[in-house]
Amino acid sequence: MSHLVIDDVAVEELARAEGVCARPIVKSVTDRLNGETVWVPLPCGATRDVVCPACAAKARRLRMTQCLEGWHLDTEPEVPELTSAADEDPPAEDEETVGDEIAPVRQTRSTRRPESMPSLPFVPVENRTIGRAFTGKEGRTYRPSMFVTLTLPSYGAVVPGRGVPVTPAKYDYRRAALDALLFPRLIDRWVQNLRRCAGYKVQYFGAVEAQVRLAPHFHVALRGAIPRKVIQQVTRATYASVWWPPFDRVVYRSTPPVWDGADYVDPDTSAPLRSWEQALDALGDDARPAHTLRFGRQLDIQGLLGGSTESDRAVRYLTKYLTKAVAETYAVGADPAYEAHIDRLHRHVRWLPCSPECANWLRYGVQPKNPGPGLAPGRCPSRSHDREHLGVGGRRVLVSRGWSGKTLSQHRADRATVVRELLESAGITPPEATRMAAEVLDQDGEPRFLWSLATVPPHIAGNYVMNAVMERRRWRAELDLAKSLVTPGAPPVDNHSAAPATGGE
Repeated sequence: MSHLVIDDVAVEELARAEGVCARPIVKSVTDRLNGETVWVPLPCGATRDVVCPACAAKARRLRMTQCLEGWHLDTEPEVPELTSAADEDPPAEDEETVGDEIAPVRQTRSTRRPESMPSLPFVPVENRTIGRAFTGKEGRTYRPSMFVTLTLPSYGAVVPGRGVPVTPAKYDYRRAALDALLFPRLIDRWVQNLRRCAGYKVQYFGAVEAQVRLAPHFHVALRGAIPRKVIQQVTRATYASVWWPPFDRVVYRSTPPVWDGADYVDPDTSAPLRSWEQALDALGDDARPAHTLRFGRQLDIQGLLGGSTESDRAVRYLTKYLTKAVAETYAVGADPAYEAHIDRLHRHVRWLPCSPECANWLRYGVQPKNPGPGLAPGRCPSRSHDREHLGVGGRRVLVSRGWSGKTLSQHRADRATVVRELLESAGITPPEATRMAAEVLDQDGEPRFLWSLATVPPHIAGNYVMNAVMERRRWRAELDLAKSLVTPGAPPVDNHSAAPATGGE
C-alpha cells in the first residue's frame, strides 16, 4: 500500500487532535461513464496507536460495539448452519483469531489424557448459545454472563510491579517463548473443554494481552452463566500437547541449509535434510510431546449483568490494549532492566519454531512443512517472532461465529446506518453511501468506477489531510445538530475512546 507522506508537522498534529487519519491511502477513481478521474484518500485502517492513533481508536470502538452486542443476548443470533462438529466455530469473514489453526493430531499419537491431569466433568450439550434466565425474589428476570481472565504459569520470580526477573539466569525464557508462540492452541482447547462441560454451546469474545512480565494472558467475555467451579475445573484440566519433531539441539548455527530446487540440503555434504513427514515418522510410539502448555494458577472469574456499570467497564478493560503491541504495552520510559528482559525473551522467540511451516526448523535439521525457496532461520515471515510481538503474532481478538451473528464488516455498516438514520430524521441529507462504490454498475453490467492506487507528491499530501479535517468538523457539527433536534439536550458527539487513560496492570 502507498500512504501519504506529510512534510508539515503542524498538519499532522492537527489531524491527530481531530481524530483524522494522518497517513491515508490515496486511490485513483475513474468514472467510466464520463471518463473523469479523481483522487480519493481512504483511512489507512491501522490498529496500532504508534502507526495511526485515529484509525486505531476507531477500530477499538468497533470492537467494543461488537463485544457489547453479543455478550448478553436473550435470543439466539442467526448464524450459518454448520455441517459438522469439527466446523463448529471457524472464523467468519472479517472475524479475527489469535493465531494459526491447530493442526490435526496424527493418527499414530495417543489422545488419552495423562494420568497426572484432572478429569473433565463432561455433560450433555444443549443446542443453545444463550445463557439461562433466573428469576429473583421480586420477580425480576436475570440473565448473567461471565468475564474470565486466564494466565500462563510462572517462569521464575519477578520483581513486583516491574515484571523483570529477580534472577535472569534462572528465568525459563525458552518455555516462556514457546508458551507465547503456541498460546492460541491452549485457548482453543480450553474453549472446546468448556463447551463440553458447561452444557451448552458457549460463545466468546476474547482478547490476548501481555502481563507486566510479558507473558500473554487472555481476557474473555462468555455469554451465559457458568458455575465458577466448572470454569476452575476446566482450566486446571486443560492442556495442549504439540507433537512436533524434537528441537532442543541446534544443528545449523552459522551456515544454514541451502535450497537446491527441490529440497533444503546440508551446505557441506549437499545431503537433503529430513522432510517434515520423515521427522514425524521417526518419532517412536513412546515419544513425548515436543512441548505441552498449561494455564497458570491465577484465574479471575466474574459474573456480570448486561447493561450494568460493571459490564461496561469490563468491555473497556477487555479492549484497552488492542491498540498497542505486546512489547510496548508496559515498556513506558527508559528502564534498562526491562528492555534487557524484552531482549532476552526476544532472542528465544526469534529462533524457536512457531508452526510446522516455520523457517526456523532448518536450524534444527528439519525441512519445514511445504518448503520452498527463500527460507532462512531467524527470518520466518510470521510477525510472532518480531520484538514488538514477542510470540503473540496472531490477531489479538478471538470471536466465535455465534457471538453476534454478524461479521466485523456488518457491525461497521450498522454503525454507519445509525448515523445516517439520525441525520435523516433531523432533515439532514447524509452523503450518498454508494458514491463511487465498486459495486455500482454501468449500463454494460461492468463496474462503473475503477479503483487503483495513486501516487501523490508529498508537497500536496497535507491538502488531502486538511480536507479530511474540515470534513470531520462538518460531520461533527451536523451530527451534533441532528442529536439536538431529535433529542433536545443531548451532549455533543464524543470523538474519543471509551476507555480512560490507564497504566499497566
